[in-house]
Amino acid sequence: MKIFHLSDLHIGLKLINHDLGRDQEHVLGQVIAAAKSRQPDALVIAGDIYEKAIPSAEAVTLFDHFITELSQALPQMEIMLISGNHDSAPRVNMFRDLLTHHHLHMIGLPPMEPEEHLEKVVLHDQHGPVNFYLLPFVKPSMVKAITGTDENGSSLTYDAALHALIEREDIDQAERNVLVSHQFYLSTGKKAEDVPRADSENVTVGNIDSVRGDILELFDYAALGHIHQPMQLNGKECYRYCGTPLSCSVSEAGQKKGIIEVELGEKGDVRTAVIPLIPLHAVRKIKGTLAEVLSAGSEDYISVTITDENDLNMIDARDRLEAAFPSLLEIRRETGGTATERAEVTATKLRTPMELCREFLGSCTEEEESILADIINQVQFEQPEERP
Repeated sequence: MKIFHLSDLHIGLKLINHDLGRDQEHVLGQVIAAAKSRQPDALVIAGDIYEKAIPSAEAVTLFDHFITELSQALPQMEIMLISGNHDSAPRVNMFRDLLTHHHLHMIGLPPMEPEEHLEKVVLHDQHGPVNFYLLPFVKPSMVKAITGTDENGSSLTYDAALHALIEREDIDQAERNVLVSHQFYLSTGKKAEDVPRADSENVTVGNIDSVRGDILELFDYAALGHIHQPMQLNGKECYRYCGTPLSCSVSEAGQKKGIIEVELGEKGDVRTAVIPLIPLHAVRKIKGTLAEVLSAGSEDYISVTITDENDLNMIDARDRLEAAFPSLLEIRRETGGTATERAEVTATKLRTPMELCREFLGSCTEEEESILADIINQVQFEQPEERP
């Protein structure tokens, strides 16, 4: 059985105020072309379909065209999507039962009541069934009716809640099983701080959303979303973050993006390959003197770092750089320059919400920092848990 694994489309994203609509249309067109050529039996998108919970009309139209063209090109292919932390779970969940009859499984909400279970899609090939378990992004408070609470009556940690949610499923280890999930899983024995994160990702204070990756061992393949850089977990190619289909921040400059093509043979036979996705405009960093940088003009999305030691007229430099780089993202100065020039630079390193709070409040006690972390996480990541 052949599977295409995608995630984190973030349709509607802007890259430092540059609309990526044409770029996303270009890369999604390559996904459609690859599907026509490679004829997968299933295509999964592991969350973060949109950049915002309430996407723009343009973003919805682009996604609609993408799914429609896929369905028309491969009418028997099963398309499975789950919501991510950027998506509105109830909106993704709309028409869930109806769409299932049209080879489209859009799962926005996890099981939330004791009688509910993970959405399970079963496909068959010459080796028997393949069970797909579709698990949208989960906050512990969403599933506490199933997983219970701790000794204080509070929701479990992300790690405990996800383990409890998955372990309650009756997973037949004699069959082939695939997990589609959008969470921050860690390789066994690794710390959250060891995982490279992109600037475009939402990162919780204290990494409270991390989940031990040992739970993935229940599955033959884990199609994961949430981390924007492609990577394997537990040292195995069968547990993978495919990453974003195109770079969503300057921190992703130079990353090679692609579709993970998964071949499931008999039980235990899992092979993967990467089908490259070529961006319409690459995200690149260029560093050098103003003269050196200007000689490398490009249509790509460019982050420029100027290294001139002497004073520069930054207004003039900016005009010249924008002429050489129509998709200029930012200008940085590495050394030199007056205080006025540094203030005129288009972008400076973004500070985290915690850093901004510390700067505003001055010194904080350990207890005060813990309260701040809770508030920041709630404001950034908690959304109303409504049902459609």
